[in-house]
Amino acid sequence: MSMNQETPGVKREVSGEGGVAEVSEIYPGASSVSPVQRRGRTRPRSAQAGMATAEYAIATLAAVGFAGVLVFIMRSDEVRGFLLNLIRTALALP
Repeated sequence: MSMNQETPGVKREVSGEGGVAEVSEIYPGASSVSPVQRRGRTRPRSAQAGMATAEYAIATLAAVGFAGVLVFIMRSDEVRGFLLNLIRTALALP
């Protein structure tokens, strides 16, 4: 076994732009392993990635407006009388 795998908290010195720093590895040996490559989406996200949310919001507002118009029409006396007459006729059939 190597030194990194035997000791749980390995301290090592890393030199960088600002000088030398002491780094404690939580997972010893992790810095020597190549990073995991992401799979799946390979092309960059386009600028229109969030457009579906806006389209759903507009469709929802249109549906609410249409429902409001239907409620207004259904509350009128002409439509109410027509629907009641239709139901009475349907129930009166033998």
